Amino acid sequence: MPKPPAVDFDDCVGLIRVYKDGSVWRANLDNHPTATDDDEDGSVQWKDYVFNPKNNLSLRLYKPSAAAAAAAKLPVVYNIHGGGFCIGSRTEPYHHGCCLRLAAQLRAVVVSPDYRLAPESRLPAAIEDCHSALEWLQRRAAAGDDTWLSDVADFGKVFVCGESAGGNVAHNLAVRVGSGSPELGPVKIRGYVVLSPSFGGTVRTKSEVRTPKVQMLTLDMVDWYV
Repeated sequence: MPKPPAVDFDDCVGLIRVYKDGSVWRANLDNHPTATDDDEDGSVQWKDYVFNPKNNLSLRLYKPSAAAAAAAKLPVVYNIHGGGFCIGSRTEPYHHGCCLRLAAQLRAVVVSPDYRLAPESRLPAAIEDCHSALEWLQRRAAAGDDTWLSDVADFGKVFVCGESAGGNVAHNLAVRVGSGSPELGPVKIRGYVVLSPSFGGTVRTKSEVRTPKVQMLTLDMVDWYV
């Protein structure tokens, strides 16, 4: 058995450890099994796709089960998970449950992409990956060959949403893609929703300076991870 590193470089409340030799350990957040076809009452269906084979990245699509019978196609919510850029995934139960509710209650198709995590892959890797997932959506929209998606999704009504670190990524996508996303046609992004976005910079803001050192993600940790 290989001997584990002797000393932690940093520890984020037991969720992630970065050792002095550069190796990284993460807790498995996918500890609550979910159904493989739909949610508990069958109102939402979902499936996974690989959108970036080079980096082994997947996304998860959700749609209301009755979407095929709808009179009009449904808007698309592109939802980016949070996690301080260093934890989280499309399969994490909290994020998965959120996407199920968005699809069911908004009557929308939901796209939930994974992205490479820090500290192994620092920014702008997450931003590049989420843009890559938008390009994947563009290719699917242009081809129209996946009826599971194309029969129900209105690619002219796409809304990008992100929480915490995902909010930061959504903001950067807005800056990069711009209003109407002309280079992504036939995909058209109609709006962006940023929920408690995580921002930082080379100069400390007042809120960063006042952040207690007991917080889950300290300033030193955020600086090093991203």
